[in-house]
Amino acid sequence: DPETKELAKDPDKQAEVLFRNIRSFMELAGGKPEDIGHMTVYLKEEQYRDAINKEWLKMFPNEDDRPARHAVQVNVRGEVLFQIELIAVL
Repeated sequence: DPETKELAKDPDKQAEVLFRNIRSFMELAGGKPEDIGHMTVYLKEEQYRDAINKEWLKMFPNEDDRPARHAVQVNVRGEVLFQIELIAVL
């Protein structure tokens, strides 16, 4: 979290910060979330998918205009519960 410099243990909070950071990243790159064409979600455990889905729906509320997405379970290091890789067209 850029504000606290801490990694939240709560999956919902981690997802919220992750998507806030995605939005900031896109703005710094000169784009917006609508420019994202594909996202790969790396989940530490399948149970964290719900936290990602909540923020996904907030960022991409239009079910007819969302990027492609794949989610896979991987061994994410430390207390990080998920990571995102994205492709955007600017």
